[in-house]
Amino acid sequence: MFSESQPSDGGNSDILTVSQLNQAVGRLLERSFPLTWISGEISNFTHAASGHWYFTLKDASAQVRSVMFRGRAKLVDFAPREGDKVEVRAVVSLYAARGDFQLNVEAMRKAGVGNLYEAFLKLKTKLTAEGLFDADRKRELPVFPRQIGIVTSPQAAALRDVITTLRRRAPHLSIVLYPTAVQGEGSAEKIAAAINTASQRAECDVLIVCRGGGSLEDLWSFNDERVARAIAESTIPVVCGVGHETDFTIADFVADLRAPTPTAAAEMAAIPTDDWLAELHQHALDLTDGFRRVLDDHSQTLDWMAHRLQSPSMAIDHQKLRLSSLLNRLRHGATTPIAGARFRIEQARSRLQHALPDTRIRGARLSAKTTQLQTAFSSRLTRWQHALKSANDQLELLAPQRTLERGYAILADESGRVLRQPSEIQPPQRLKLTLAGGSTLVDIAARTTAKD
Repeated sequence: MFSESQPSDGGNSDILTVSQLNQAVGRLLERSFPLTWISGEISNFTHAASGHWYFTLKDASAQVRSVMFRGRAKLVDFAPREGDKVEVRAVVSLYAARGDFQLNVEAMRKAGVGNLYEAFLKLKTKLTAEGLFDADRKRELPVFPRQIGIVTSPQAAALRDVITTLRRRAPHLSIVLYPTAVQGEGSAEKIAAAINTASQRAECDVLIVCRGGGSLEDLWSFNDERVARAIAESTIPVVCGVGHETDFTIADFVADLRAPTPTAAAEMAAIPTDDWLAELHQHALDLTDGFRRVLDDHSQTLDWMAHRLQSPSMAIDHQKLRLSSLLNRLRHGATTPIAGARFRIEQARSRLQHALPDTRIRGARLSAKTTQLQTAFSSRLTRWQHALKSANDQLELLAPQRTLERGYAILADESGRVLRQPSEIQPPQRLKLTLAGGSTLVDIAARTTAKD
């Protein structure tokens, strides 16, 4: 018989404590089962005060305890609930303190999300290779749309948000609804059909494709290839507002413009009327100021040119004044020698009277010479006066106004340059015709051949 104090055949070194056993099994499990994805249903979910999650992951035939520590749990984008079907990425381990077999969960997602995401990435890669996401094929939205189309469900809250936003920002716009289901079986085909209908009718300037937020499964219709191609082939620029700001679908990438929400899509499609009116008012003020500056410049130029322009009557008056001055100078020049001669004669007469006792004969001769000189000077002055009058008459005869009164006309171009040769007329041309009674503008439609 063996007593309790007797060792086994293997010695003390072969005896393991429970802790050592559980730790060895835990290490064996972790080495044998690397980090892997496991699917199941959540039950007995507990959110501890420490922030750790404790739950049981089960299927129809088995279950396993699971734990997700606080640091990892914070990265999950949804709140797990009892009965949720999920997929967890976990390490198979053993909780040594109790000897419980459990999963240490590193990541969690809703069941099926992984397959959907893989399908999403596959379709995105395919359409990217085809160029459907290229920026150079994106179209600009019209600046002044007259009618906006909406592809969504008539019962969707997104429709009310879009209509409210459009009515507030641009009440003058017309709205056309292309109703369609936005989730559920067959919804992708219906959405694509609604987009194609709007494109064929071509009755709208902008097309808004929208729906409210939801899970990846709820938004999956907008990740369908048929919807993507319908948007790409649309003849109308498309604004896509699906889900919330963090939601991205294939439709967002294909659309001409992606909006974070349906309301934002409406804001992008219609600029507020008040903004346009304010901008137009500012443009009108700028245009008015520009016209005023141009008119002021032209008025100043007109005044300067009018100051430089001298009328024919003023030119004639100036010539008359100059002729009068010349006449006065001529008269002064004619009378001055006579006065000098008379003075000299008187002096000579005085000297003669003193030098000769009898100067009557010489005086008579001198008187006769004086008379002859006066007659000559008078005759010459008369001739000068006649010549001056003749020149004045000729000047009056050659005045432009007298020429015009005889039936002649002055022909000038729009700049005021007087035309003297028929070759200077280049029809079609507008000319200024000046007659005795005034001026008028004439249009030369065709060239005529001048004759000698």
